[in-house]
Amino acid sequence: MDLIIRSAALKDLPAILDIVNHSILHSTAIYDYDVRTMEEQQAWFEQMVLNGMPVIVAEQEGKVIGYGSYNIFRPKIGYKFSVEHSIYLDDKSRGMGVGGRLLGSLIQRAKEQGLHTMIAGIDASNRGSIEFHKKYGFVEKGYLKEVAYKFDQWLDLVFMQLLLDDHY
Repeated sequence: MDLIIRSAALKDLPAILDIVNHSILHSTAIYDYDVRTMEEQQAWFEQMVLNGMPVIVAEQEGKVIGYGSYNIFRPKIGYKFSVEHSIYLDDKSRGMGVGGRLLGSLIQRAKEQGLHTMIAGIDASNRGSIEFHKKYGFVEKGYLKEVAYKFDQWLDLVFMQLLLDDHY
């Protein structure tokens, strides 16, 4: 089964929406409470395209099984060379190398755009994601205690960083 990593298109939004809404409802990978609507997801996608930020999908046998993106880390001009990325997979596609292929593509695109650093904000209880990022050269740079609240509990956030100039 061949895995294709490609730029997302409008036709991929229903699958992307299903994946992100599942994460909202069932995980602390994203700190949103309410599922997104198709209109919200389309507005997000259009803004990403307008800003020149990538949205990519992993496709297998014609089905989108994951997606990734990045955007400027913070909305101030001084952060224009720093991006924060996100990768989400459907439940059946975890542990198959899909996330690594998406991350590798995002890293390559960031380097091609002349960006300097990529940041991951990860729920501290998600040890799998933290270890995954370490495999790709990310280093833990910050730990923020009880900065979010979801599922009737306080959540800690870990920031990890990859300096793109040092990554080959």
